[in-house]
Amino acid sequence: MKIKKFTLFILPKELGICHFSKNSPIPKWAEKSKGFYSITRTLDELSIVCLQENIPPDVMAEKNWRAFKVKGPLGFSLTGIVASLSKPLAEAQISILYISTYETDYLLVEEKNLQKTKEVLSEFCDIKTL
Repeated sequence: MKIKKFTLFILPKELGICHFSKNSPIPKWAEKSKGFYSITRTLDELSIVCLQENIPPDVMAEKNWRAFKVKGPLGFSLTGIVASLSKPLAEAQISILYISTYETDYLLVEEKNLQKTKEVLSEFCDIKTL
């Protein structure tokens, strides 16, 4: 498989991934969050990814995650973006969380894996810091 060269921007702050029950209202602090955040409700849960500094101490959260923003816009006709980024990381034993938006994608890794992720992805991506 030929890997497309992407430009990735590392977001500067640590993120947290918060978990709530499926019927929980969206917390006011999340609605007022500044910077990067993503709110997803499914039939099973409510998840909020946001700046770690915005998460109240009593919220169930996985902390110390970092995000790589794929330079976009990508367009919906492009295929294989997730696979081309996630496969080399899976082979390097790095777990990810992937968030797609209308214009681009965000690849999240634990802070402890940031350097190794940069090394793996820099083989076929230009990596910059925001």
